[in-house]
Amino acid sequence: MHQISPCDMNPPCMQGCDSSVLLSVNPGGGTTEREAAPNNPSLRGFAVVDAARAALEQSCPRTVSCADILAFAARDSVNITGSNAFYQVPSGRRDGNLSTDTGAFTLPGPNLTADGLVRGFADRNLTAEDMVVLSGSHTLGRSHCNSFIVRNRERLASGTISPAYQALLEALCPANTSQFTNVTTEIDLSTPVVLDNNYYKLVQLNLGLHFSDDQLIRNATLKAFVDAFAANETLWKDKFLAAMIKMGNISPKTGTQGEIRLNCSLVNPASSSSSAYAGVIEMLRRQGSDDKVAKG
Repeated sequence: MHQISPCDMNPPCMQGCDSSVLLSVNPGGGTTEREAAPNNPSLRGFAVVDAARAALEQSCPRTVSCADILAFAARDSVNITGSNAFYQVPSGRRDGNLSTDTGAFTLPGPNLTADGLVRGFADRNLTAEDMVVLSGSHTLGRSHCNSFIVRNRERLASGTISPAYQALLEALCPANTSQFTNVTTEIDLSTPVVLDNNYYKLVQLNLGLHFSDDQLIRNATLKAFVDAFAANETLWKDKFLAAMIKMGNISPKTGTQGEIRLNCSLVNPASSSSSAYAGVIEMLRRQGSDDKVAKG
């Protein structure tokens, strides 16, 4: 399950907005954030980031970080899908040189309770209202069966999900749970490629896809926010843009911290012209995958 975010496309950022999620190799060894179960296979589009990195290196070498590229891409995604919703993005972030899977497992997940969601966002100085506002990004994107189907059977028994909706999801998801990661559905069935407030309207009707979506109306304080945003799209969009800026400023690396990566998938070598670095670049390029990298 993923949604747009100015940090790494999945709010909130656990290590700060330092593009650690883009690293395909952990210099210290071990599983990277990118390979961790909450992100793999959900995260895609690495080649798009690599293309932006290559183009920027041609125009302004060693100037724009991969972290800033992600922030700008999130802003442009909001603009494209949200009827010209636009916000100014502060720049100057630098890239981290560490990526571990532990950060991914501390992200607020689809099975959290209302209290768990509030605590998870509070850990990053985001309020309960910020959490509900940013949850509205679920109006875009898709989710894998393993993020919702099992917990939703409990919701069916308790009457907190539409029986017709659950029947549709049961028909979609394979009986074999090992195949869950291969099947996805839109999180917002009504307008899945438009940034609007229909997500909140669906949640009100017990049509939230995830347990965590439904939890927003099982808490009086959170439900008041849901009701307000469902009734007033302009109010939600204004708060959403402000929350995106706020989230994009979570513990950024600046000044001499971190680095500006020449390739978003790899930390910089001691010398960008080193033969070892060139060898890794060539190896990844030959793979021909979505994750192939551009020349640094």
